[in-house]
Amino acid sequence: MIPVEGVEDQTIAVLGLGRSGRATAAALAAGGAHVIAWDDGNDTREAAAADGLTIVDLTRDEAWHGVTALIASPGIPHLYPRPHPVIAHAYALGVPVDNDIGLFFRSYATPDWDGFDRAPRVIAVTGSNGKSTTTALIHHILQECGRPTQMGGNIGTGVLSLEPAVDGEVVVLELSSYQTDLARALTPDVAVFTNLSPDHLDRHGGPGGYFAAKRRLFAEGGPDRAVIGVDEPEGLFLAGQMQMGPTDDRVIRISSGQKLDGAAWSVFARKGFLAEYRKGRQAGSVDLRQIAGLPGAHNHQNACAAYAACRAVGLAPRQIEAAFHSFAGLPHRSQLVAQIGGVRYVNDSKATNVDAAAKALQAFDGIRWIAGGLGKDGGIGALLPHLDRVAKAYLIGHSARDFALEIGQTPHEIVETMDRAVALAASEAQPGETVLLAPAAASFDQYPNFEKRGEHFTALVHALKTE
Repeated sequence: MIPVEGVEDQTIAVLGLGRSGRATAAALAAGGAHVIAWDDGNDTREAAAADGLTIVDLTRDEAWHGVTALIASPGIPHLYPRPHPVIAHAYALGVPVDNDIGLFFRSYATPDWDGFDRAPRVIAVTGSNGKSTTTALIHHILQECGRPTQMGGNIGTGVLSLEPAVDGEVVVLELSSYQTDLARALTPDVAVFTNLSPDHLDRHGGPGGYFAAKRRLFAEGGPDRAVIGVDEPEGLFLAGQMQMGPTDDRVIRISSGQKLDGAAWSVFARKGFLAEYRKGRQAGSVDLRQIAGLPGAHNHQNACAAYAACRAVGLAPRQIEAAFHSFAGLPHRSQLVAQIGGVRYVNDSKATNVDAAAKALQAFDGIRWIAGGLGKDGGIGALLPHLDRVAKAYLIGHSARDFALEIGQTPHEIVETMDRAVALAASEAQPGETVLLAPAAASFDQYPNFEKRGEHFTALVHALKTE
């Protein structure tokens, strides 16, 4: 646990008592704060009270006497589409609102660091797609190279549940737009921006607000190095804002699919090969084609981002390349579940939006595509250029009929459920084809989250092997 600094003898309110909220309350208490807490769910409040937390109804005016800050969990709206009533109350009273990310960045460094030979560092990764894989890959590379490292944030361990730093450690954080938008402190040593595509627009008041939430990690964080994907206009804009000029190598530009000329420092992938250029000269290269844990152009972008971040903390190209080969990938992200009768079964349940699904579709040929769920604004028309790879689509969930109307002449069948989709796709797939779960939709119509959806697909595939 990382005790929160600067809160001794203060009364701090915590809103939301899920994983991050409970960890935040414990870290505040460890820092000497008097913690009061609230959650909209009665069962959650009762469980927290049973564990010793002081539950106070923050919807009541009298609850705010002496409160110096409100710490909100990331899933709770603080601005759009409208602030949660408790957060609105804090605004009206002039009580500062923060989250666990802000507390982490103000508390991670301690006087103990004065005795370290090498100061700990923080790499923070954000973006629309690929940030989980990029975060896990950076963490894996550091482990393989013998560097002390921890991983947390939006993946794995909550930030305040991480252990205090040790000499030379590198903490790797995945940060969502919900987390970067509200944090009052953002000071990573290396910040990574993978890419941007429309997502969470209701929460951020549109695409501009969504990008602004990501941009805060760079504009307010002031990282020593910024690794920025420049395959979209927003990335180009951000890189331009962060650089003082074309010779400024504090920005490492990355791309999947285009050669980057003229940048002081760049890492890009083309035709399966990663190349690093610095000050006009090639500094490293990696053949990505045979790396099983990083299939497809979207994973090659993740590889470029991770490679660049690791180079920024001093690792050598050959160290990074060796670690690539032992990376197994993450569950639910282009995860090879099984090969049965010459047919591959791939779980990309994390492909919850059109851009992520497009990247998954581009990674394979001869696809039996399982798609659908709770569709997002804008539909899936943008996937039409990639559907020539699809032998047949098997449509499930709430948006199955809407998807059927949008995919044109692509062979398809509305099957409603995952059970029927896997069974039918398996019966029709031919050797050399891939049964791909890439839903292009949220999971909440049939599953509590994308992980449960992917786990159901995986279990159904494993059951095929026993039939």
